[in-house]
Order: sequence, then C-alpha cells, then structure tokens
Amino acid sequence: MILSLVAAAAMSGGGGSLNSSSPLDPFDSSTSWSLGEDPFNSSSEPVVRTLTPDLQPATTAVAIQEVSPWDIALCVTGTLISCENALVIAVLFYTPTLRAPMFILIGSLAVADLLAGLGLILNFVFAYLVDSSVEFVTLLSVGLLISAFSASVLNILAITVDRYLSLYNALTYHTERTVTFTYVMVIFIWVSCLTLGLLPALGWNCLRDESTCSICRPVTKNNAVALAVTFLLVFALMMQLYLQICKIAFRHAQQIAVQHQFVAISTTKGVSTLSAILCAFGACWLPFAMYSIVADSSYPVIYTYATVLPATCCSVINPIIYAFRNPDIQKSLWMACCGCVPSNLSLRPRTSSDV
Repeated sequence: MILSLVAAAAMSGGGGSLNSSSPLDPFDSSTSWSLGEDPFNSSSEPVVRTLTPDLQPATTAVAIQEVSPWDIALCVTGTLISCENALVIAVLFYTPTLRAPMFILIGSLAVADLLAGLGLILNFVFAYLVDSSVEFVTLLSVGLLISAFSASVLNILAITVDRYLSLYNALTYHTERTVTFTYVMVIFIWVSCLTLGLLPALGWNCLRDESTCSICRPVTKNNAVALAVTFLLVFALMMQLYLQICKIAFRHAQQIAVQHQFVAISTTKGVSTLSAILCAFGACWLPFAMYSIVADSSYPVIYTYATVLPATCCSVINPIIYAFRNPDIQKSLWMACCGCVPSNLSLRPRTSSDV
C-alpha cells in the first residue's frame, strides 16, 4: 500500500519536492523514509507529508584504514636502503676499473639490498593503497622480500668466504679466484634465493589455513622455522670464518718482526672492525630469527614489528661497511661528486683481505 502511494506521488506533476529531474527510487537503499504522520490522513497533501524522504548522505561501507607507525618506519627504512644501494650500483656500473671479484660480490649485495628496500616500499603500497586481500598481491610482496633478504645474507657470507680465502691462499688467490668463478657463485646464490621466494606462490603458504601461519603471513610456520634455522647456520659459519681470519692475521703479524708495532696496531684495528661487523650483523638478524622459531601468527604483532625493523636496518649499514669504506669506491664517489680526490685518501687499492 505505501509503495503504491509513493509511485503515484512520484508520477504526479503537482509534487513540489518530487520532480522528474530527481526521482526517488523506493528500492534505493540510500534513501530512507520517515513515517511521521498517518498515511490515511485526509489532508490535501497526505502522501508528501506522510512519506518524507530523508535526503541525508548515505553512509559508506569503506572505512579509512589507519596507518601504522611501524609500517611508516619500514617504508622510510626501505627508501633509505634503496637510495644507498642505488648509489653503490651506479658507482660500480660506471667505473670500469671496479670489476674485480670483490666488487662483483659487493655489487650483488647492493642489488639484493636494493630489491629489499623496494620490497618494503611495495609492501607499504600494497597494504594501504591496493586491495591486499588479493592473493597475488600478498604472494608477490612476500616472495620479493624473502628472495631479497635471503640474497643479502648469502652475499654477506660469500664476501666473508672471499676474505678468508684471500688470507688463507694469499699466494694463489688472484689466480684461483677468477671473475668467471665469482659470477658462477653469484648466479647460484640468486637462483637459490629466487626459488625460496617462489615457494609461497607455488603452494607453500597459509592462505587456506590461517592456523599454520607464521609471524609473517602468508609464510607457514614450518617454512619460517626452516629459514630461521638456515640463517643460524649461516651466522655460525660466518663466526667460524671470522675467527679463522683473526688467527691468520695475528699469525702474519708475528711473522713480520720488522713491522711488529705497525702490524700489531693494524691487526688489532682489523680485529676490532671484524668484531663490530659480526656483532652488527647478529644484532640485526638474531632477534628476528629466534622470534620466528618460537612465535606464530597468534602472537602480538608489535613483537613482529620490533624484530623485523632491526633486521631491515642491516641493509642500511651494509653499504657503509662493504662499499663506502672501500678506498676505490670512495675515489669514484669523489670524482663523480666534485671531480677531485682528497689528498688524505689512500692511493693504494684495497684487496679482498682488507676489512
């Protein structure tokens, strides 16, 4: 009955508030009707006064998502990582003299960290600007981050091995460590890391069973534990290699009696630098690795952020430790920026054994 009256009033030409230019559809969910008077009132305007449309704006179902300060911090960190490592890659690419195996490994590390930084930025974009409920978006973001950070860790391990071999086989190092061998090792690292990144897209994910999720959705708990244990093994191997490097360095210092004082000071400084590098690497990654083993998706997300952020900071300090401290790269940066090289900059090229 009421709907019939509404239709009749809409078609009549005498309704001042209801005209043909703005028809009111009774089936439109955005228009609400207030029944303030009796519809059977015999007054001259029964329908118009009885069924008065409430023309207030319809409430939208889409709510504005609040941006997490942790995600902002990760995005800013990713931007800094990208800028730093893009500079390293540009210097290595445009300097023909920087083609030794050591610089190939540094370049591979810079590419890995650059992709990690871009992955953090894309993760922020996908979380707040793109519909993150789409499986493809989630798997792409997580796969990129897994591949990039895995490649970063393995490239650091490769640089550590390179430094150890340059000291252990000092006489034959430059003949055995060819550029071809280094490229093969880099390719092996990247193939392994890309395979790890593809695992969630190939079905090793928790999108179908949320109870199996780790602290990093959609990575399963088992996969996260496997990655964390692998990292702990890599870290243990790096500790052993750096310990051997220190032993070799001290043995060389004892064999050179003429330069005993100079070498002792230099060796002590080198050991201190190695310790700082190893401690920084462990401080960045160990909390996240240990937390990945003991925690799952039911744990408070703030703990995940608190361990992920230091891990990403490792990619911030990598260019400083492995690239910007190198005299050859420093000279290239000075030449690119001001066209000159400071006189206090060491003129000797740095070898792979230097720290």
